[in-house]
Amino acid sequence: MSEWIDVLKIECSRSSQSRVANLLRQTDGFPSPTVINQIIKGKYPGRTDRLKALVEGRFMAGTVVCPVMGVISSDHCVEIQSRKFAPINHQWVKLYKACRGGCLNSNIKE
Repeated sequence: MSEWIDVLKIECSRSSQSRVANLLRQTDGFPSPTVINQIIKGKYPGRTDRLKALVEGRFMAGTVVCPVMGVISSDHCVEIQSRKFAPINHQWVKLYKACRGGCLNSNIKE
């Protein structure tokens, strides 16, 4: 079994699956407590790379190198990828383009 899943199980045992889901939750509502439960039981049918990055960043001090921001936590990287386009400032535009323009850390499949 993967180390990140073991960490996810430990965090859920310390509080609850709902609490862990809330700690990891992104703007699009992912992950739900149901997803957490299915991952722990080995029954989740979808891709796990996004949840893996969230767990590693939040609970395991996992980092990635962002082409715009430098070294950032992997959960912050996933959060940036989930943002909708908003030309709020120059950096947000650069991040949006980088996430969709071939960044090796991106989970966006367009």
